[in-house]
Amino acid sequence: MDIKIKKSLRFSLTIAVITFVLAAIFSIISSSILSGVIWFIGLLIVFIIVFIGVLFDTLGIAATAANETPFHAMAAEKVNGAKEAVAITRNADKFASFCNDVIGDISGIVSGNASAIVILQIANLFGNGDGSTLHLVLSVVLTSFVAALTVGGKAIGKTLAIHSSTNIILFAGKIVAILESKFKIRVLPDENKKDPS
Repeated sequence: MDIKIKKSLRFSLTIAVITFVLAAIFSIISSSILSGVIWFIGLLIVFIIVFIGVLFDTLGIAATAANETPFHAMAAEKVNGAKEAVAITRNADKFASFCNDVIGDISGIVSGNASAIVILQIANLFGNGDGSTLHLVLSVVLTSFVAALTVGGKAIGKTLAIHSSTNIILFAGKIVAILESKFKIRVLPDENKKDPS
């Protein structure tokens, strides 16, 4: 089997496992948080989850749209985050896959689950449980609103990502630099390390 195909399959399997673990963690956390708060706070949490999905979708698109060249010039001038921005653009496919497919899709699933909890809380507040007319109306209205917010937000994010990819990826590079230097969390592959393939 070709080495590139093997690497691609290994990466796909790794991403699938990471997605499974993160989806489980986020679902448990969101469900436990939402069960202990009033519906208004729950709705705010749903919007935060949607925003996270839109933000990561924007980062993923920006990584694929960004040109590596400006970051080399910035890195030569010792601009903070430029070296990490180079690494992001060199690994744009993996970075975009993580941002769009892992975090973006998990956010969509978790926001749907969170919306269902909020809908039930609002319906119970009015003494109408699961299956009532109010529950059905709330379900349709809120899920449609969350879907519209997600799709509309991602559309705006894509426009920003394409037209401001350099600024967005430099910002992402600065965040990665903080994570790697201050918190010792390795986010990107080591550019100095030789690829065995």
